[in-house]
Parts: sequence; structure tokens; C-alpha cells
Amino acid sequence: MPIRNIAIGHPQEATHPDALKAALAEFISTLIFVFAGEGSGMAYNKLTDNGAATPAGLISASIAHAFGLFVAVSVGANISGGHVNPAVTFGAFVGGNITLLRGILYWIAQLLGSTVACLLLKYSTGGLTTAGFALSSGVGVGNALVFEIVMTFGLVYTVYATALDPKKGSLGTIAPIAIGFIVGANILAGGAFDGASMNPAVSFGPALVSWSWENHWVYWVGPLIGGGIAGLVYEFFFIGHSTHEQLPSAGDY
Repeated sequence: MPIRNIAIGHPQEATHPDALKAALAEFISTLIFVFAGEGSGMAYNKLTDNGAATPAGLISASIAHAFGLFVAVSVGANISGGHVNPAVTFGAFVGGNITLLRGILYWIAQLLGSTVACLLLKYSTGGLTTAGFALSSGVGVGNALVFEIVMTFGLVYTVYATALDPKKGSLGTIAPIAIGFIVGANILAGGAFDGASMNPAVSFGPALVSWSWENHWVYWVGPLIGGGIAGLVYEFFFIGHSTHEQLPSAGDY
């Protein structure tokens, strides 16, 4: 059972050089991703003078996020695993593939990366607003919650199948592009309804910088539920044995 593989981790892990390097990689990767994704939305608003959303705008957002995530995962994969998303980290944790302490380091780094990206965008664009995620007209919180659960399930399931499964073989070489593609596809599906976050860090940075928190909880609860379910399903049904990352021994500290 995956639940048996869950580990808190050693207290010293929070200051271990490898863990800190991984956290730094998550910070940089998330900054790269959010800067590209959020920046594309701000560029669209500037070009249209804050005009109404259009199909072309949705497609451009999908492409920017897919390309940005492809690069962000690729540059972080060999250092931290390239999570770039608290929901991915949570899904890896419940499946027994990362310790709680290391996961918390990743979360802090991801949230900081998103925040710094939004601050840089606000400064470099002359004070333009970093638009927070919001529900479209006629979309309730229940609708958005289901959207976020299903979309994030698909994302984390893809991460497991292409990156975390020990049987992935050569499939691992296309993991970053597969992960980018599923995010881009999900934006095309859900972007017009709730913005299609699938990533609490992506939602947190713009909300903090613009101080706009309406329905923000949806963009945490939905992705964490979807990511957690995907981790449990894939680990229980398709891996079925311990794949917990090797923790440093006491002599390494």
C-alpha cells in the first residue's frame, strides 16, 4: 500500500545541501514558468487594452504555459525532479516518492518563485496588474472545484506515468513535453471557465501581488485533491511497491 511508503524524513534534511539545491531548482523553475505564463496574459491585456477574452487569447495562453512548463520541468528534472507545482509535490508525497520535509521545502520554494516572478513582471511592465485567477460568469465554486480536481488529476497522472514510474524506461525522455502538453490541453478545456490553474503556486503569486483572494481556496483544494488521488491511484494500481526516494544516511549530514 502506498500509505506505508509515506515518510516524514530526517529533521536534518531541511538543511542538507542536496535538499537545498533541489529547493533552489524548484524556485528557479517555478519563476521561469510563472514569468512566461503570467507574462503572456499581461501581454495579451496590453495588446487588447484589457479587452474581453477571445479564443485566440486562450490558445496563446495554452501555448505559453505548455512551452514554459516544458522548459521549467526540463531544467529542474535532474536536480529536484522538476515538480514546479505544489500539487505535483503533494501527489508524489502521498505516493511515497518524496518525504514530507523535502516536500515542504519544495512548497516554500515554489510559492516564492511564483511571487518573485509576479513582482518582476509588475516592475518590468511599469506597474501592470498581475491578474489573479477568477471564476467566469455562470461558473460556481463547485463547478470550478471539479474542473481543478479533474485537470490536476490528469497532470499528476501524466507525471507519474512519464517521470516517476520506475518502469518508464525511455519514456522518461519525453516527460517534460508530455507534462507541458497536458497542461496546455487542460487550459484549452478549462481556461474559459476558471482559468485552469492546476497549480496552487501559479495562483498564489498573482493573488499575493495583486492582493486578490476571492475564491482563492478553490485553486488550492482542487489541485491538491486531484494530485493526491492521482498519486494514490498510480502508486497503488500500477507501481504497487516502494519507490520512495533514497534518503541521505546519518553519515551524510
